[in-house]
Amino acid sequence: MILKQYYLGCLAHASYLLIDEGSRTALVVDPQRDVEQYLRDAAQHGATIRHVLLTHYHADFVAGHLELQARTGARIGLGNAVRPEYAAELYADGERLEFQDLAVGVLHTPGHTPESVTYLVYDKRKSAQEPHAALTGDTLFIGDVGRPDLLASIGFTSEQLGAMLYRSLHQKLLKLPDSTLVYPAHGAGSMCGKNLSNEKVSTIGQQRANNYALQPMSEAEFVALVSAGQPEAPQYFVHDAILNRQNRETLEDSLAKKLKPLGLEDALRLANAGATLLDVRDADEFAAGHLSGSLNIGLSGSFATWAGTILAPKGPIVIVGRADQHAEAAMRLGRIGLDNLQGVLAFDPAWAKQRPELVQRFDRLEPRSFEGWIASGERPLVLDIRTPAETAGGSLPGATLIPLNQLQNRASELDPKRPLAIVCRSGYRSSLAASLLQARGFQRLVDLKGGMTAWDAAHSQAKG
Repeated sequence: MILKQYYLGCLAHASYLLIDEGSRTALVVDPQRDVEQYLRDAAQHGATIRHVLLTHYHADFVAGHLELQARTGARIGLGNAVRPEYAAELYADGERLEFQDLAVGVLHTPGHTPESVTYLVYDKRKSAQEPHAALTGDTLFIGDVGRPDLLASIGFTSEQLGAMLYRSLHQKLLKLPDSTLVYPAHGAGSMCGKNLSNEKVSTIGQQRANNYALQPMSEAEFVALVSAGQPEAPQYFVHDAILNRQNRETLEDSLAKKLKPLGLEDALRLANAGATLLDVRDADEFAAGHLSGSLNIGLSGSFATWAGTILAPKGPIVIVGRADQHAEAAMRLGRIGLDNLQGVLAFDPAWAKQRPELVQRFDRLEPRSFEGWIASGERPLVLDIRTPAETAGGSLPGATLIPLNQLQNRASELDPKRPLAIVCRSGYRSSLAASLLQARGFQRLVDLKGGMTAWDAAHSQAKG
């Protein structure tokens, strides 16, 4: 038996390839939408992908089940609490898929979503009765459990789902042997939980001992504990949960039609018609010159998360950036179902001289220069766009606190005529914030290069 984990850092997403070496049968669990790696690795082992299993309707990414089915003819499998639009095998609680040296058992574990299941992996050469591993999806993470409050769980309250989750954990998963390996669908950085570990694998015994949500407590205490302090879910979560139910277009077909080069005038025409000019270059490049009205979400950071947070899920998009960035940006947007791509535009620095009316800039200052400007006669407003958890550790004196995910709705609280000094943790989000506000008519914007991390380092050196 082969069990391989794939970890996609930008979405903190883990997927799995299982291979029964005896029959050369491969199964993929919770695949990402770009599926080449599964096909390549299965082929390297002389195996054929015949099953694609989903633990639930994921909300934070579009799964690659339809892509794998189109490429291999594999059968899609889910728990029988769902009714997808596409053909699928719907498994009852306790059902097993049997192969020569491998078996996969289905354990219904609702709570994160009503349809959530865990797949128990049996290495029959060692034991056909005691599971080697549990692929827990979003039910049990390392250091945390799935959140029961996501809006994708339409028709259920967080209290109802929390109660389901408590029973799934205590009556099913914690009944497994302590030696059972735990392989979740997400790690640290995912918004599907609040305390996820950086570790990629654990055991039931380790989680029983160390996971805060698995300590002895009543059902009511558990529901209150796991529901409190959850991060605000991006708007694309509901969109993706729906897409994962639907018989939608594959990523390959979508990109083949929509990844098309545009000229400047075509891009401007689309922007005037309502398309977002999404500039994917790094913050320094963007600040030095960009098309008026464009938004900056750099590929070097949490691109997909912030694209899904800021952009309308079905809104038209024109990708702007270097030519070597276009395909990567389009694929990352596709991973979260932002498929309404109108084309791509290669940014030309010469536009600043040829068409100066189309190009905007803003300043990015190092901490010392930023500090001097704050104290200058311009009297800028310091805008801190970090989360409440981040700003609880301190912010710059007199700063106005508006988390980035709230900025679009709260921009009216700010005076567009007053200069703004924008602060985040590393300088990645502040560039996005500056682009959002500049597109809304704010004229004098300065971004703290390196964010509070650089600020604290500079002042620590000064004290030393």
